[in-house]
Amino acid sequence: MMRELFLSSVVFAGAGTGGVLRHLANRFIPMALPVSFPLSTFIVNVLGCFAMGVLASWFAFRGEASSQTLRLLLTTGVLGGFTTFSAFSLDAALLWERGAIAEAALYVSGSVVLSLIGVFGGLVLMRTILQ
Repeated sequence: MMRELFLSSVVFAGAGTGGVLRHLANRFIPMALPVSFPLSTFIVNVLGCFAMGVLASWFAFRGEASSQTLRLLLTTGVLGGFTTFSAFSLDAALLWERGAIAEAALYVSGSVVLSLIGVFGGLVLMRTILQ
């Protein structure tokens, strides 16, 4: 129980760090590159996915040198707070690499479509309730 509480606090600290990094990106990227495209989200997602790929490979090939605490801090914590798109992308890549091509396609398309439906549904629901 104490170990799980400790690991949860590690994830919490990492997520806070990732959230702050995302906030800073959202504040300063549009000031540096003022465009109408959601560039900060795009950059955060691409960088987060690249970092997830680097970390997943490091942990896979040098895992004995890395503790569970470090894995949770950096992947679930920092990258989870920075962008959940990195976890989604890693899950899709792992399905693909395992040869589960149909499942990977279903996961990607279903996640994107249903997530968009979820956002629009939430917007419609709350606009209906609050107006």
